[in-house]
Amino acid sequence: MDLENGTVRYEEEYIRNPRGLKQFTCRWIPVKEEPKALIFICHGYAMECSITMNSTAIRLVKAGYAVYGIDYEGHGKSSGLQGYISTFDNVVDDCSNFFTHISEKKENKRKMRYLLGESMGGAVLLLVHRKKPDYWDGAVLVAPMCKVADDMKPHPFVISVLRKLNKLIPTWRIVPVQDVIDAAFKQPEIRAQIRANPYCYKGRPRLNTANELLNTSLELEQRLHEVTLPFLVLHGGDDKVTDKAVSQQLFDAAASSDKNFKLYPGMWHGLLYGETPENIEIVFADIIGWLNSRTESGNSRLERELKHKNDEVLISKDL
Repeated sequence: MDLENGTVRYEEEYIRNPRGLKQFTCRWIPVKEEPKALIFICHGYAMECSITMNSTAIRLVKAGYAVYGIDYEGHGKSSGLQGYISTFDNVVDDCSNFFTHISEKKENKRKMRYLLGESMGGAVLLLVHRKKPDYWDGAVLVAPMCKVADDMKPHPFVISVLRKLNKLIPTWRIVPVQDVIDAAFKQPEIRAQIRANPYCYKGRPRLNTANELLNTSLELEQRLHEVTLPFLVLHGGDDKVTDKAVSQQLFDAAASSDKNFKLYPGMWHGLLYGETPENIEIVFADIIGWLNSRTESGNSRLERELKHKNDEVLISKDL
């Protein structure tokens, strides 16, 4: 499906991942200008790109960017058991492969490359960055899942029992958690839209999915110092889904020389589309301002790669 509204061109495409599963991808492209940079979005758990991330993408395209998204295996319009993550490594590999494929196209090679991840997508983003630490030019992390908030976790005894059951019935939907939609999105009409979206998973978390999310967040929390790319991390002060203290910890621990942290008092987890219109304007002003300041500084992708090659030559001479 291709759509154009005079400002934004929207396109969809299905691809096959290395495991033979069909995955849904989409892109939003400026119609009247050459994109000044590429943005790759990583959606949250149980969400998808084409509907829930559409308003985010359109805002970014109107600011001059090309935006690309992929529905994870078991999410959205992609193949796989709905709401099921067999291993987080597969999610990361699928995103990395698709994002790299787009970046390496002839028309994109000289464009800056940014990652944008929401909630679980923030964890995906950080692991995509870990695979190729020097490949990405920056990242926007929105309420990233570096740690699941304590109020959203089952009791430790329950977690222990569920982990044992996971070896026997990994796809079962029996993890007792609060309703994430109610906890994440402030505006009632947005909650209703997500509940009406057939591509959003609304059942209880499947055992192995919950296990992968917990293990990934625990590992990320211990390795925040390995983050080296420029980033902006955003978190709502009243977020009950992911832990804002760990976003602060990410800002403090990351090795990145260019890093920024914004905490929004009174805002919830769903900063990109779940807040009041006034709050969403504030969030996107910060995101687009951050992107523009790095994209329009004259430091192009070609210049960065030449500098990187020169640095490698100098290091080899010193050795």
